[in-house]
Amino acid sequence: MCEPGPLRERREALRLLAAEADRARAGSGRLVLLRGATGTGRTALLEAVAEQAQARGTRVLWARCPPDDDALPFAAVLRLLSFTAGVTSAAEPCPEHGDTGYDRTYAAQLWNRLRAYADGEPLLVAVDDVHFADESSRRWLVDAARRLDGLPLLLVVTERCQYDIDPPSQGLAHTLSPTLVHTHTLAPLSANAAAQLVRSDAAAAKPEWVDDCVRAGAGSPLLLRALLDDLRAAEPEGTPPEAVPETCAALYPGAYPAAVAWWLDSAGPATADVARALAALDGDVLDDGQGEGTAELLARMAGVDPARVPGWLTAMTRLGLLRPDPDGRPRYAHPLLRDAVLSGWPGARRQAAHRTAAEVMLRRGAHAEAVAGQLLRTPAVGAGAEWATAALLDGASVAVRHGRTKDAVSYLRRTLEEPLTPARRATVLMELGSLEFAAARSSAGIPRLAEAVRLPGMPRDRARAAVALGTALALRGEGRAAVDALRGLDEQLADHPDLIRLLQLASALLSDHDRAIRQEAYRWLYDTAERSPHLIGTAGRALLVRYESTAGHISAATAMERIRELLDEPADPYAEPFLLGTAAAVAQWADEPDEAEGLVARGLAGQRPSLLHPMHPALLNVRADIAAGRGAYPDLLADPWDWQVTESRPHRSDPSNAHAHAVLALVETGRTAEAAHLADSFDLRDAHDSWELNRFLYARGVLRSASGDQAGALADFLECGRRQSARDVVSPVVTPWRSAAADCRVALGRPQEALALAREEMRLALVWNTPRVVGRALRGLATATGGRRGLELADRAVRMLRDAAAQTELIPALIAQGRQLSATGDRARARAALREAAERAERLGAVRMRALAEQALPEARSRGAVTALTGWAALTGSERRIAALAADGRTNTEIAELLHLARRTVETHLTSAYRKLGIRRRAELPAAMGERTPDPTRGA
Repeated sequence: MCEPGPLRERREALRLLAAEADRARAGSGRLVLLRGATGTGRTALLEAVAEQAQARGTRVLWARCPPDDDALPFAAVLRLLSFTAGVTSAAEPCPEHGDTGYDRTYAAQLWNRLRAYADGEPLLVAVDDVHFADESSRRWLVDAARRLDGLPLLLVVTERCQYDIDPPSQGLAHTLSPTLVHTHTLAPLSANAAAQLVRSDAAAAKPEWVDDCVRAGAGSPLLLRALLDDLRAAEPEGTPPEAVPETCAALYPGAYPAAVAWWLDSAGPATADVARALAALDGDVLDDGQGEGTAELLARMAGVDPARVPGWLTAMTRLGLLRPDPDGRPRYAHPLLRDAVLSGWPGARRQAAHRTAAEVMLRRGAHAEAVAGQLLRTPAVGAGAEWATAALLDGASVAVRHGRTKDAVSYLRRTLEEPLTPARRATVLMELGSLEFAAARSSAGIPRLAEAVRLPGMPRDRARAAVALGTALALRGEGRAAVDALRGLDEQLADHPDLIRLLQLASALLSDHDRAIRQEAYRWLYDTAERSPHLIGTAGRALLVRYESTAGHISAATAMERIRELLDEPADPYAEPFLLGTAAAVAQWADEPDEAEGLVARGLAGQRPSLLHPMHPALLNVRADIAAGRGAYPDLLADPWDWQVTESRPHRSDPSNAHAHAVLALVETGRTAEAAHLADSFDLRDAHDSWELNRFLYARGVLRSASGDQAGALADFLECGRRQSARDVVSPVVTPWRSAAADCRVALGRPQEALALAREEMRLALVWNTPRVVGRALRGLATATGGRRGLELADRAVRMLRDAAAQTELIPALIAQGRQLSATGDRARARAALREAAERAERLGAVRMRALAEQALPEARSRGAVTALTGWAALTGSERRIAALAADGRTNTEIAELLHLARRTVETHLTSAYRKLGIRRRAELPAAMGERTPDPTRGA
């Protein structure tokens, strides 16, 4: 298979053989039996013994027994006596007696020939792999062992000794007295010896790579040498690869999988099947505390005696081929070894084994996903498949609950291969289509949902499928198709008014994705509410409250009074998600974040995460709005998939509310470049008209304003306002685009236009009349007005926003107040307001607002003062504290914990400090700072 490597950890065996050789030369021969598992180096050791004997003048007779050596009696002995070390001498041919019986006369002739070889000089007789020898040869060797005493002849025999599923035949020496045979068992290589062997082959290898090789070698010199041969061939320059591969497909020329195949062939078909069954399970074994469940499972999969399997698992673990995982379950020592064991297993047998495993695991109460995982590897069970269908659906439910959408999709796709009733098939298609779409808004989910709607089934299920289909279509910008899909069931559900109401509510909510449809939907809601309010139910009336809130028709107090009344009324289960989601949105606008959060939690708890529903994204959007109001920027950026731009997603057309919040959070936390990269990834020319696009336009306007592009920002704010107004969304509760546009016009030197926008914002804010909305409008009006009147407005804004639930609005109000005070010459009050703004911003990690507050401080604007743009003097107080701690050796995490800041805030401060100090890395801090600033936490 591969050239034998250096002998390691075989000194004891070599000493034993040397002593026995000396004893034989003195005229007292004996049998030495070298036993060991496949791949432990029996042959290499025997060859080394033969070489040493020849070097000392001992004649050597050698025979190796191949696996098919039992066709002819005495075949091994004839091979032994026909070849010597450099001398060929033929024995008498075997008599043709027509059977394989033991011919004592012929055996005596062969013994005499052997004695003739031993006359006058010592003789070493080496027989390799005697377990393959024919029965006559084995019996002859046993008889020879009884006659060795008094002869200068040492008989050394190697024999495979390993625990197999099929009990092996009795060993060669089982009938011999212990005084006639000296048995030595070869142990697997220790980890240290195996590592030395690897380093002798690849001296420059990294320790991690060496450890990987040792695990894949599993204590077997055979496997380890084969692996090193393959890895050497892959890197002819002698540089070890970065990692040991986990699949045999990456190995060439394939010495390692060939060595594993030899090990399996040597163990026999029953053992090979058990070994492959364990590899196929990949850790999905039963744990009953005693290992009996695992043994039974493997035995059933392989069709063997379960009483033998526990012993085999123990033996393979002691040899190093298996290792228990942290839960104590047997696993192969390395993924490459597992893959090699699986290679060569016919597909049909493997599939049958997986099906058996699924049945056994299900009967013994294994985890649902473990059973489903086995069924993934089998074709359809077919007739009587109800148990398989139930197991796959259970596995999908568990996967969904734990957020493993990819696994759930796999289980549901496999379920469709089983025979299903139309109703069951519709249910599976509904969940599968929902999950496929939710994973990445994949178009693959829409045909499945459409099929689920068409299939016959319970009216409730067809309505839910239609809602899921409509949600998917609306999220892809196909608002008209979404509403049509929902309305298409009206006639078929005429006898189910609750389901009709469900479809109408879904239509109204999904109409937010299309301006024209939205007007139709709310016109119908208003008309129906006047004629037959019971037809729209509590959820429909809640939608009307939401509409009037955004249209600027009612105050927050009125809106919340109506919403709370609706929440107190009984709601049918189909409409309740719409009621809770709508109520949560209104509560969030009304400065009731805690109440809104509770409603979101209730709404999400009642949702099936595996089924598309228009209220699920709506509830998530409200939760994001609450986080934004609290300045919880890390929460808004917690899931990179929602917003990061990668090579696989370089361009998108439809921005979502999550994208808008991500842009705003990135801007506020000082990551303007990332915000710009995200904003530029959308081509809004292809975007569908939706309320989420309006939110994104506002966010991009904030980004452009923060980057100094006031004209571009103004265009985005005005376009956001135009689109919202076309939808009758005029209240500033959704986006304060007028105040933002007014700030841009002030910056562009157009105060009169700014004042008109700010006054309109103030008028609408007073209609809604919450501290946050009114205070924000007062701040914008103060900036646009200026002078003493502007200061009065700014003071009112600060007073009002101190009572607001969303503290993020207080920071810009304090900055506006500080600037107005500074302009009027009241430096002390200006300094107090701006420092408070900077401190609040720092606690939130709002880097942009902190910078604006510090730049507006009177000392930074005093006449005659030279603004330090670089150097130590240019650093803010926070930057100095953090830079000093970093120069003193503290990590970013330690600094964050010490100063009670977010780690991202620390990183932002350090980046700014590096720029001002003119350095590029942390190691340059002490020199750039001159005399090191002492750690402010020391000496306290």
